[in-house]
Amino acid sequence: MKLVYMGTPDFAVPALVSLVEAGHEVAAVVTQPDKPKGRGKAVLMTPVKEKALSYGIPVYQPARVKKNEEFLNVLKEIQPDAIVVAAFGQILPREILELPKYGCVNIHASLLP
Repeated sequence: MKLVYMGTPDFAVPALVSLVEAGHEVAAVVTQPDKPKGRGKAVLMTPVKEKALSYGIPVYQPARVKKNEEFLNVLKEIQPDAIVVAAFGQILPREILELPKYGCVNIHASLLP
């Protein structure tokens, strides 16, 4: 299955690994932009970006996904069968949620029903 994976922190890395190891085609990873961290304010990659690059997966880091025609066109070009989201950090607009053939799946750590 051709997937786009959207995630940012450490929590989201194991799901990405599982999708790749299960043989899915992860055509792209979308994560939050790199940010300065620590005392030296060195710009660090997100954990999901680091893992995606280790697999050779293209990474996109839009500051905003809402009202971002350029990014929406990128997703349309990829034509994913599904989008998997895990702790991405932005609310996805309807245009993105309705884009994939099989929809979007949100992985969430909450125990709430």
